[in-house]
Amino acid sequence: MPTIRAVDLNGFAAALLAAGGLGQDEAAIVADSLLQANLRGHDSHGVMRVPYYLDQLAKGELRPGTALKVIKEGPALVMADGGWGFGQSLMRDLTKRLIERARGGGVCIGTLIHSGHVGRLGEYCEQAAAEGCVSMLMVNTHGAARRVAPPGGKAPRLGTNPLAIGAPHAAGPLVLDFGTSATAEGKVRVKRIAGQLCPGGWLLDSSGRPTNDPNALYADPPGTIRPMGGDQAYKGFGLALLIEVFAGALSAGVTIREKPINQLGNCVFMMVVDPDRTCGESHFAAEVAQLVTFVRGCPRIDGVEEILLPGDPERHTLARRAAEGIPIDDGNWTALVRLAETLGVAVPA
Repeated sequence: MPTIRAVDLNGFAAALLAAGGLGQDEAAIVADSLLQANLRGHDSHGVMRVPYYLDQLAKGELRPGTALKVIKEGPALVMADGGWGFGQSLMRDLTKRLIERARGGGVCIGTLIHSGHVGRLGEYCEQAAAEGCVSMLMVNTHGAARRVAPPGGKAPRLGTNPLAIGAPHAAGPLVLDFGTSATAEGKVRVKRIAGQLCPGGWLLDSSGRPTNDPNALYADPPGTIRPMGGDQAYKGFGLALLIEVFAGALSAGVTIREKPINQLGNCVFMMVVDPDRTCGESHFAAEVAQLVTFVRGCPRIDGVEEILLPGDPERHTLARRAAEGIPIDDGNWTALVRLAETLGVAVPA
């Protein structure tokens, strides 16, 4: 398993994307987004995505250099069409617009349709938090990827439909970012490419029986990813269903169906709130600070070193990987090296 310095992996990903058809500026944006996911331990949303993005690009399913097109707007609303551009470029632009409008009126809601995979949702909550704003973000799969069965079912009906919520805090933003399934589909894909088994509790085969084999998810008929919630999986599935409504229907986008009418991508719903225009910045900061202090001060069970809050695991991983490098399993690294050979891109040591 190679370990690659962050700066080298960033340059490698950008070079692959540029050689595959993106302009230099957009390649840098997408590569940085993927790298930031790797640095925070979300390898399923990191550079392993490059071959899939370029495959979609070659098929004409993604279009480089596509700008955000506003299709409807108001003082607290921005509805946009991404024209099947790269999701990271589109979402950074949309988030910036929502922050600007929230500062003017206190809150702004944004939606995005016809977008490629937007990557790690927490990135955009961090972007909002850096500007002092609270945010909530959710996406579906643009109706094109069924992975999760309802409790009691054995055929996929929904995507993994992630949700992220973020808030600024002086010691680092609080960012909760999770899929409504037991795991992200990308993590199953990582295991499959690496030739590894999945942990228990992730998957069911096509008969509805527990399995550790990642290939079961992609079989014919396919297996499914379990909803989040364990014995109370109806909670995770219910949340996923409502995210489908917000991201797919309310956005003017597409909800899940038996036969997809477009390629895989994301429909997006996002809300940004400026605390300074609502409760007041000082009140908000003081209340969040006392809340964090109170929760971190909880008496700990023997052997527990610290109380972790949303955003803490990512910060710990970021510090470690920034110093030591980013480990990539042999299977995913081999896929990147083969792509580099095809595109004539130098492979970092």
